[in-house]
Amino acid sequence: MRQSTERILTTHVGSLPRPPDLLAMILAKEQGGPFDAEAYAGRVRSAVAEVVKRQAEAGIDIIADGEMGRFGFIPYVNERLSGLEARPNPGGEGTWARSREHLAFPEYYAWAAQMPGAAGGAQRNQWVCTGPIAYKGQQALARDIDNLKAALAQSSSAEAFMPAVSPAQLAGWNKNEYYKTDQEFRVAIADALHEEYRAIVDAGIVLQIDDPQLASHYTTHPELDIAQCRNWASSTVELLNHALAGIPPERVRYHTCYGINMGPRVHDMELKHIVDVMLRINTGAYSFEAGNPRHEHEWRVWEDAKLPEGKILIPGVITHGSNFVEHPEAIAQRIGRFAQVVGRGRVIAGADCGFASFSTTCEVHPSVVWTKLAALAEGARLATKELWGGG
Repeated sequence: MRQSTERILTTHVGSLPRPPDLLAMILAKEQGGPFDAEAYAGRVRSAVAEVVKRQAEAGIDIIADGEMGRFGFIPYVNERLSGLEARPNPGGEGTWARSREHLAFPEYYAWAAQMPGAAGGAQRNQWVCTGPIAYKGQQALARDIDNLKAALAQSSSAEAFMPAVSPAQLAGWNKNEYYKTDQEFRVAIADALHEEYRAIVDAGIVLQIDDPQLASHYTTHPELDIAQCRNWASSTVELLNHALAGIPPERVRYHTCYGINMGPRVHDMELKHIVDVMLRINTGAYSFEAGNPRHEHEWRVWEDAKLPEGKILIPGVITHGSNFVEHPEAIAQRIGRFAQVVGRGRVIAGADCGFASFSTTCEVHPSVVWTKLAALAEGARLATKELWGGG
């Protein structure tokens, strides 16, 4: 994973708005409508080239394919695993609908439910495990890797990463009807995902593990207290480390967050309650929310938390939770705080979360997303001048 001793590098979390014509194809595929697989594959490839170019033009150093061909950051992988089947889930409540946030602010979420991307929406399908889980997505993954590497070859970007869902996140999304115990189910998922993780790293691309549940489990499970959520998080870290076995930590970055929710957010678990558990993950970098009003103050957590030698922080210094475009000077100040605590060479400037974690839920307008990314790059340039000096 690239580090810099000369300037602050920039990145983001992975998902970016899909072009309207590609989004229509994704929805047709997801809903079982008329679908031209060859045209879809070609449009995904061209969309990856376009989005990689736009990231470079915005000044982003460490880029991704924007998850152009994925319906969402979790369900994409279900099509790559055997033993799973999709069943209609009409009218079923989403996890967020039973969260601490919805219980505390029912009037707000009833009002917000009318808006695109509202937290608490129901899943269209329920994925169910009905047989042994194994990885069968080699061809689809190879296509993703090839699309990204082809686009990267035409770009000046420093490095590329590719997101992949965590075992615990996927296990929480799916239902087990085959394995005798939940632990057997989770380990089977971890073993299958290991193949995807390894292939990404072997292709020379940095692997990003997407694991919002580590931070958001407390919000979505009001029946649990902080201690119980910490115990749950510890078990998920063990599971993830099992899935990462044999993969060099320096080729992996880890992301957790509080999901897609433009609500009050007063029930987010504080970073201080989970940071020590997060630091047990065998990864080279940690990406987390730090660019919104609920978590910006948590840079001070790193005054006490001991970042292991050689590890990197990727704090969010722009947020997916607002259409406000952050001022570059505010971004530079946020970067500077982390740099002062852990060292300027151990900070990469990032975003709180993806800007289209599901293709249908882009809460920040696409034109604003690209302006935010340009502001991120400008803020990093200002921070570089402050931290390294020079003109």
